[in-house]
Amino acid sequence: MVPRDAAEARARVARVLEAAEARTGRRPTPTAVGDALLVTSELVTNALRHGGGLTGFGVVLERGVLTITVADASSRLPHLVDARGTRRADGTAEGGYGWPLIRLLTLEVRLCLPREGGKTVEVRLSLH
Repeated sequence: MVPRDAAEARARVARVLEAAEARTGRRPTPTAVGDALLVTSELVTNALRHGGGLTGFGVVLERGVLTITVADASSRLPHLVDARGTRRADGTAEGGYGWPLIRLLTLEVRLCLPREGGKTVEVRLSLH
């Protein structure tokens, strides 16, 4: 089931982290948890605002690496700009702080354009 909003997606990530801690006895660092929740918010918010709606969401934790997958309805790839953003000729912003934050906080970002349309963004974060 696809989360309704960023808050629901963050709650799912938090549950995965809590379950992993209960299973292994190993707690992710507070910074890692905060980073994971921030990245989740950014990815889901981008899908809802710019991607035509959230069409898929997944979260997996294996060997201290959290993988978050977000799919949306748009095949338009995000603008990977620096934190200052890039300005178009009409003066409007082409990018903000979200993508630079995601890129800064993650080990890896993968973008995929499935044959059936839309796009999938997969990120990996270290929790230790």
